[in-house]
Amino acid sequence: MPKLKIYTDGGCSGNPGPGAWAALLLYDAEKIKLSGSDTYTTNNRMELTAVINALKQISFLKTKEYSGIEIYTDSQYVQKGISQWIQNWLKKGWRNSAGQPVKNKQLWQELLTLTKNQPITWHWVKGHADNQYNNACDKCVQQEIAKLKQQ
Repeated sequence: MPKLKIYTDGGCSGNPGPGAWAALLLYDAEKIKLSGSDTYTTNNRMELTAVINALKQISFLKTKEYSGIEIYTDSQYVQKGISQWIQNWLKKGWRNSAGQPVKNKQLWQELLTLTKNQPITWHWVKGHADNQYNNACDKCVQQEIAKLKQQ
């Protein structure tokens, strides 16, 4: 059984500022590209939004079988947040190690809901490097931001 591979990216022009997200879902020979934007947001919000929107789209695979999901992100905030930090945030009532409220709590809660009962492996990839799929997502993010700036 093949694995579903998801590549994501998000970014802003200024932080905060106009931002965008993109995701690429790969399953066998199928490729699904997703993207969107927000007129005023942050890099971290866009990185989270990319993963959330990608996971919302996996319903197209309901009639297909896959052995797990591999998510590739160039955001250590997302990768470490969901695989390491979130359990402590939950124990501490959505407070971080400094005792401050966790930023983007609603997005983290949505991501947590979407990942429950999913066999997901999280991977960090270096951004703006040699990963063709990460680069494709980054290019899409930049195109979405350019569209916002033209409006």
